[in-house]
Amino acid sequence: MNQIPDTGTLHILNKAPGHPRFVACLAAMSNQDTLILIENAVLALPDTDTVLPRQTLALEPDLEARGLSGTAEPGQQISHQQLVQLTEQHPRIISW
Repeated sequence: MNQIPDTGTLHILNKAPGHPRFVACLAAMSNQDTLILIENAVLALPDTDTVLPRQTLALEPDLEARGLSGTAEPGQQISHQQLVQLTEQHPRIISW
């Protein structure tokens, strides 16, 4: 059986900044974890009051749907296909 290397936990967050689950997700993250912002969570990218982890990615279609395509750093936007690949690479996934 192939073992997936321990790359930390993949956190998939769909709540807007200020929502209790958004706050809980950020508090639960470790340095090895990756955060993916989807749906209303992408609103955190232009929010200068929100400190996001270094390993933060955002789903490109959700950014586009909210007019936020220009707010993500290069390499920070991911497609649905890349999201699926990340779920295959991480041994633990938490959806918030």
